[in-house]
Amino acid sequence: MTDSSDPHGPGSHGDLPPTLSSPDATLLDATALPSGLVFSPLHEVHVAAGAGFTDFAGWQMPVRYSSDLAEHHAVRTAAGIFDLSHMAELRVEGPEAAAFLDYALAGKLSAIAIGQAKYSLLLTPDAGIVDDLVVYRRGETDFLVVANAGNHAEALDGLRARTGGFAVTVTDESDDTALIAVQGPNARAIVKAAAGIRFADAAAAAPDAATHAAPDAATHPLDSLKYYWSVDAEYQGRGLFVARTGYTGEDGFELYVPVALAVPLWNDLVTAGEPLGLVPAGLASRDTLRLEAGMPLYGHELGLDTKPAQAGLGRVPNLAKGDFVGRAALESDAQPGSGADTVRVLVGLVGEGKRAARADYEIFGPATSGAGAGAADATTADTATSGTATSGTATSGIGTVTSGVLSPTLGFPIAMAYVDPAFAEPGSEVTIDIRGKRLTFRVTTLPFYRRKRD
Repeated sequence: MTDSSDPHGPGSHGDLPPTLSSPDATLLDATALPSGLVFSPLHEVHVAAGAGFTDFAGWQMPVRYSSDLAEHHAVRTAAGIFDLSHMAELRVEGPEAAAFLDYALAGKLSAIAIGQAKYSLLLTPDAGIVDDLVVYRRGETDFLVVANAGNHAEALDGLRARTGGFAVTVTDESDDTALIAVQGPNARAIVKAAAGIRFADAAAAAPDAATHAAPDAATHPLDSLKYYWSVDAEYQGRGLFVARTGYTGEDGFELYVPVALAVPLWNDLVTAGEPLGLVPAGLASRDTLRLEAGMPLYGHELGLDTKPAQAGLGRVPNLAKGDFVGRAALESDAQPGSGADTVRVLVGLVGEGKRAARADYEIFGPATSGAGAGAADATTADTATSGTATSGTATSGIGTVTSGVLSPTLGFPIAMAYVDPAFAEPGSEVTIDIRGKRLTFRVTTLPFYRRKRD
């Protein structure tokens, strides 16, 4: 994340991140501002709702409408509505679309059923992460790839560069598509109640995982739709694509609609949601929600210098399939003596009190006291990158914070960070220099927050 603006201005929660960057912004839109900034098709709706805006990698996007905390808590307890129209939608079509995606991406996309979604990675030949993305199978030879908009050009160019030898086309549909997300415990009821949305019969929803039987035709498609599945619908007589996905850790739906219908759809969803506690939510609350849910953010937890296994995504690449870009490097890393087991890995950290660790803060070993230093200190004394003092605190860095916040839901500081393997076990103690004072954090498993799933 590279945005230098400050979305957490006067009246916001003081322990939220001081800057917000642009993990999923794009430079493509027909309505660019003179400064080079771009309007969302919902911009005037946000203005009317009193939103504050930030420069979000080329876009003017709402960062908050009321307060970060109010919007965060609304998503956890009722529902929030987000404008994600800056995301990149790339259509992959052709008789060899499935085989192409198996080669171009790390996962086995040919294995997913029509209507199903799958999280995957676009890797470099060295297995660095170009982007993390979600792929929907829209038909036997038709896929929709949704990329982080900050990597719009990289994802589009990366896919197109790999089409050689495959009967496939890659089309950028981003300018024609608006994306609205409704997230929270009441999200399903809101989307079902929104005027103008018409769903096909329930057979379009995901089949039962155990029996493979189609859902009862009397059941509403959203009642039987599984997580990471999608269903086609209509809105005002035009195509609407509804997916049960999201980036908040709550239940929710993402609705892909033609740009011309973005404003009426947003308004109909807001009207349906008002009795159920729906509020418009901005980028600041989206960031704290995804962090509580332990979801990585490109530019913070993921990047070109990050390998999947480092980021806890080692299961995403499918080595049981055929060749794919990055495979050779992953196989090399798996060999004894490659050094892959010595690189820093992503962990969750929890602290006490109210002081949050921020992105780029350096992490040190635990506080020590004389000869009674812990086992972790003894381990780091043998490494080239870490050391400890005989009293006081560790003196050499053993990691770096990638994202951190005082959790609005949990009430204590949480962070994601890359640390030396010796400190990666849950329960390991580390210290972080926060405003000149070393504070203790402990490694924990991710996510920090997990909703109850139906």
